[in-house]
Formats: sequence, C-alpha cells, structure tokens
Amino acid sequence: MTIKLYSYWRSSAAYRVRIALNLKGLDHEIVPVSLLPGVAEHREADYRARNPQMLVPFLEDGNFSTGQSLAILEYLEEAYPKPPLLPVDAQQRAAVRSFCNSICCDIHPLNNLRVMQYLKGELGVSDEQFNTWYAHWIHEGFKAAETVATEYADAGQFVFGESVSFADTCLIPQVYNARRFKVQLDDYPRLVAITDTCNNLEGFLQAAPEEQLDSTNSA
Repeated sequence: MTIKLYSYWRSSAAYRVRIALNLKGLDHEIVPVSLLPGVAEHREADYRARNPQMLVPFLEDGNFSTGQSLAILEYLEEAYPKPPLLPVDAQQRAAVRSFCNSICCDIHPLNNLRVMQYLKGELGVSDEQFNTWYAHWIHEGFKAAETVATEYADAGQFVFGESVSFADTCLIPQVYNARRFKVQLDDYPRLVAITDTCNNLEGFLQAAPEEQLDSTNSA
C-alpha cells in the first residue's frame, strides 16, 4: 500500500518529511491540505477525524498513522532503515537529534503559520513587527546551529559529515523560510553552504515547496 503524506506546500514540517521520503526512495502519495485562511482544510471534519491536532504533516502507512514531523522521521528510519538518515553511533545519533530539536522545537514553533496568524490577527502586530519577531528567533537558533555545523565542517559537506542525516532534512526548510522572510544569513556561511549542497540533490529538489502540486507556482 502506498504511503500517504498529508502536506501543505509551504509547511516546513511537511517539507522535512517530503525530503526524507525522497531520500529513502519510498513510493508515496502527497495529499495536499490547505492551511490558508478562508480555506482551512485542516479544520474540516474529515481531516480532524484523521488527525485531531489538525496539523500537517500527517503520515499514513497501511493501518498505521501518525502526526508530528519528528515522530514521522523516526518511524521512517525504523520501518525503512535503508538508506539510513541517522548515524550508527549512539552519541552521533544524539547529536543529530539535538540539532533537529533545536530547529523543530526552538525556532519553528515560534514562527509558524498559526503564530503568524495570531500575532497579526488577535494581537494586531504589524508586518514590520512580525518580521522583526521572525528574524529574532531565526538568529537565536541559527547562531547555535552555525557553531555546531562548523565544528563538523572538516568531516564532510553535510551538517554531520559525509552523509545526509535528519539534521539536513530539518535545516533546509528552515533556511528556506528565513530567505522567504528576507532574514540576512551572512553570519551563517556554514549553514548556507550545506543548504546549497543539499539543494543540488534530487531528493531535496523534488521536495521543495515550489515543486508541490498545491504550490501557487505550479503549472
């Protein structure tokens, strides 16, 4: 049975999972779920019945289903271990997970669509104020990420050496978002170099937001 991934083209959390599915070469179907105000397919009854959190991504693999991008990544690694996206060494695995959490738990939740809508709608924050907020949390997270990635720079072209890992699948969507909101990345040359390397790989290219069926840039 084909894996289904419920996704929104601009969701960085869904973007992470799309990359992993591609890198593992898994046959899958992308099911678009619009998060746009006024459409909000994620809040409709049928999707709520599938995923009570009303978020994307959401993965279905046969009779198994789960939400939350990091949980999905871990499931894919355990259910489909080749090619691996986590190192064999326990300490290196912990390092990769720590890097992922620094992005997925400390940067992304503060800047995602729900937060943006609440800040602009309920609190009346201006676009300029929101952009300042957005850039602040990017810089707070990327300072540490740059330090970690630089420590491993001699080991290879990816965050943790010569092989792609979950660290890269989490980093690239966050850099995409930073560029979308015009956050200056001059202080993060290592993160930019890793992103450029990854974005030359087919698995990353196919997962890019503009390549998705629900993208406003799609034909």
